[in-house]
Amino acid sequence: MTVSPVEVRGAVSSHELVKIYGNGPAAVRALDGVSVRFRAAQFTAIMGPSGSGKSTLLHCLAGLDKADAGTVHIGQAELTSLDDTRLTRLRRDRVGFVFQSFNLLPTLTAEENILLALRLAGRKVDRAWFATIVDMLGLRDRLRHKPGELSGGQQQRVACARALVGKPDVVFADEPSGNLDSRTGADVLEFLRTSVHDLEQTVVMVTHDPVAASYAGRVVLLADGRVAGEIHQPTPESVLGVLARLGA
Repeated sequence: MTVSPVEVRGAVSSHELVKIYGNGPAAVRALDGVSVRFRAAQFTAIMGPSGSGKSTLLHCLAGLDKADAGTVHIGQAELTSLDDTRLTRLRRDRVGFVFQSFNLLPTLTAEENILLALRLAGRKVDRAWFATIVDMLGLRDRLRHKPGELSGGQQQRVACARALVGKPDVVFADEPSGNLDSRTGADVLEFLRTSVHDLEQTVVMVTHDPVAASYAGRVVLLADGRVAGEIHQPTPESVLGVLARLGA
């Protein structure tokens, strides 16, 4: 699959992406020429067997890790050509993150955690947008609570609010329901899906869970560091079947 540089704001793409860990005979080719595009205002899941390169791909797309060859674009910005300062600024201003471990600061309230990145960047808070996100996530009565006073699901909803409050081009989610029970995880995944449908957010999620992947509109499959196919309008059963074949 050949992918040209993306011209649509919010879209993400990689072209012939290569990432190698180690040297010599022990070297591992985690990504082996991955070319893929994630369209704007879509929810896409990345899946594959253990060791397929899905987390490595997410980290390279998000600018958290640097590829050894190939290019990554977020909108018209080529991440692979940016120096560390400009890459840090792009991640801060145009990318949202939701991690499995929440990554909240324990000494700050929920509201302070949500707004921290904006405050550090000196950006003005859009209070109407803040209220929209907080109300969608049901956090209005939890804003003055610190993480230790919140359940795991509430902490992850705070993390989701933090990811969206800066109106990023794309939200990268790494196993966002991995530390949650099934019902709470479903609430977080439903919010991510709603953010795409109602707020036109772009979401790219890595998951190992076929049920979580079924919340996405598209699944990109990796195997041995290469794109191995796609599933559109996935169901848990269709994802599980394809993963079984890839694992075999």
